[in-house]
Amino acid sequence: MAQGTYVEASFERDTNYIEDRITVAGDGEHEWPVEAGRYRLVVARACPWANRAIIVRRLLGLEDVLSMGICGPTHDSDSWTFDLDPGGVDPVLGIPRIKDAYEKRFPGYPRGITVPCVVDVPTGEVVTNGFAQLTLDLSTQWREHHRDGAPDLYPEALREEMDELMRFVYTEVNNGVYRCGFAGTQEAYDAAYERLWVALDRLEERLADRRYLMGESITEADVRLFTTLARFDAVYHGHFKCNRQKLTEMPVLWAYARDLFQTPGFGDTTDFVHVKSHYYEVHRDINPTGVVPAGPDLSGWAEPHGREDLGGRPFGDGTPPGPPPEGERVPTAHNPHVGPDGLVRV
Repeated sequence: MAQGTYVEASFERDTNYIEDRITVAGDGEHEWPVEAGRYRLVVARACPWANRAIIVRRLLGLEDVLSMGICGPTHDSDSWTFDLDPGGVDPVLGIPRIKDAYEKRFPGYPRGITVPCVVDVPTGEVVTNGFAQLTLDLSTQWREHHRDGAPDLYPEALREEMDELMRFVYTEVNNGVYRCGFAGTQEAYDAAYERLWVALDRLEERLADRRYLMGESITEADVRLFTTLARFDAVYHGHFKCNRQKLTEMPVLWAYARDLFQTPGFGDTTDFVHVKSHYYEVHRDINPTGVVPAGPDLSGWAEPHGREDLGGRPFGDGTPPGPPPEGERVPTAHNPHVGPDGLVRV
């Protein structure tokens, strides 16, 4: 398996994505109509950007209207692959590599083959891989198909503040760990390290007196921060050298992360085996041996967090989602806190 290279003198993420959207109107040159059963969300549980989409889809109850294909945790320099499926072929799209859907629409597609992405099932063509807008559209454009009791993850009254906060979380934390991990010079690493910890300290302070980032209920901002925190001790602390402290040594963020982990939709979509396999096996220019570490100890994720003392209602006026579909459940062997019903046991 030919692996790509990731280390750069100073890491800059390629942010040129396919920015098409699936909308209620669906009548623009780059807009597609919302339609139950037409599209397939393609993800990898290892990927933090894809994990966002998995969580949002589950919280909103879109499983029956937007199917999901799951790639394996590792990929080569060419594409993510459906090696978890029988015969290594996605059962709905009928392809072994998600690159095939990109090439179907854009022959010779020159950019990275990324997840999450959405594929138009009738044509087999990729629609979008613009992960930031994708989840917001699931909240705002797919409302007709939300489950009863679905939370409002992008409240209109909070959007201006949320958008600013989510930009901060993305640039300083979600992407900040990558700036550390892929830094190719000491100078670039030192700058990235300092920038990351300034941001984490700021979030530790923000969450000291509020249960969630925007106040009393979970929003998309929490989803975006959680996927980085869930991977922090498992990969970012060691593999990406983000090692001033472990998450477990930051009292507020650790309690906040446990609170979310124990909330349906978060911990039950977290696959620690896939996470570690991806980072340690794929990034061979950082970890040449491909050896995956046995730790860390995951038992702490189920410990009481005490965040309920801050009040709030996780789902606002809504309700928790039910168990995930059987075919989408994280194996207990990959997350010891997931029970046979697919929910986190506390």
